[in-house]
Amino acid sequence: MPREPRETAVYTHGHHESVLRSHTWRTAANSAAYLLGSLKPHMAVLDIGCGPGTITADLAELVPQGRVTGVDRAPGILEQARATVAARGLTNVDFTVGDVHALEYPDDTFCVVHAHQVLQHVGDPVRALREMHRVTRPGGLIAVRDADYAAMTWHPASEGLDSWLDLYQRVARANGGEPDAGRRLKSWALSAGIQDVTATSSTWTFADDEERAWWSGLWADRTIASAYADRAVEGGHATPGQLRAVSDAWREWGEEPDGWFSVLNGEILCRKDV
Repeated sequence: MPREPRETAVYTHGHHESVLRSHTWRTAANSAAYLLGSLKPHMAVLDIGCGPGTITADLAELVPQGRVTGVDRAPGILEQARATVAARGLTNVDFTVGDVHALEYPDDTFCVVHAHQVLQHVGDPVRALREMHRVTRPGGLIAVRDADYAAMTWHPASEGLDSWLDLYQRVARANGGEPDAGRRLKSWALSAGIQDVTATSSTWTFADDEERAWWSGLWADRTIASAYADRAVEGGHATPGQLRAVSDAWREWGEEPDGWFSVLNGEILCRKDV
């Protein structure tokens, strides 16, 4: 009998162009390297929170005799994911709307269950991990990677970016999420009853002129034009003027020739008992 979906946290970012500018940059190589050595050509993979499908498509190319299923809560973004896959000529991928808290698959269905930048946005990450574990085959893998906002660091110092970090954390938590998810992944997995957990970390770093302009520009735009901006104002966390000041601070930082920004990502690779 199908499981009833459960209301979860509000997705803080939404799908404004400034958000998708970041999401479509993501690849299996820059966002799932900790998993890639474990993939085999025949595997069945579930990609939760697949978004526009760039990582999903990469995973499908790595399991040519297998199949990848992409799941996302937002039906609209799946149209973009389907277009991504079609443009690359991939035929071993399908997409469906779903909720990680209540996956509509039988027990022991997938060889690998993957989620990138998802658990920071869900209402109950421990329940989500239990569901991911349930639909993983014995001997299979659960692979999760999430950023840790409090561990993000940059140079030169900027009071405007300090304000950005404080504001983002307040908005994300008011929406029911946990922006410092990266450091909590191992703890959540153990709380979900998963015993075989390997915890690692990796970073994204934006430092050269092109990277700095791209990263600062997307956050400058996201701060004033995305669903995150709307939620910041509607929730009483910031005024439009304060958002504009944070946006300006991002652009100022992006013009610093010695500007450097690092995003720490926590990772867990969990093996389901046979």
